Amino acid sequence: QVQLVESGGGLVQPGGSLRLACAASVNISNYIMAWYRQAPGQGRELVAAIYPDYTIDHTASVARRFAMSRDNAKNTMYLQINNLKPEDTAVYYCNAGETSLVSARDHGSWGQGTQVTVSS
Repeated sequence: QVQLVESGGGLVQPGGSLRLACAASVNISNYIMAWYRQAPGQGRELVAAIYPDYTIDHTASVARRFAMSRDNAKNTMYLQINNLKPEDTAVYYCNAGETSLVSARDHGSWGQGTQVTVSS
C-alpha cells in the first residue's frame, strides 16, 4: 500500500493562494494521482486527477483556479489553488491507484488530508 502525506493547507484570506503537496512513499510514475476534497457536512468530491502520461482532468467548477502537477522524481504531486473562495474550505485528500480513476478511488491509497480554510 502506498503511503501518502499531504501538506500545505492552512488558513488563507479570500483571493489568496495555496500550494498543496502530496508525498508518496513509492515511485508514482505509473500511478493515477488525484485530489479530492470534503467540505463540512458534504461528501468527498473529485477536484483533479493526473495520469501517468501527465494528462490532467480538472473538475469544471475549479478548472480556472486549480492546477495540478506531478514530479515523479520527487514522488510528489501538487495542487496549486489560486483566487481562493470561502466555498473552497474543505479537507483536501490525495489518492493514488492504478488501472483507473474509479479503481484508485475505491481500492487505492489515501492520505490523511490537509485542512484548507478560506476566511477573512
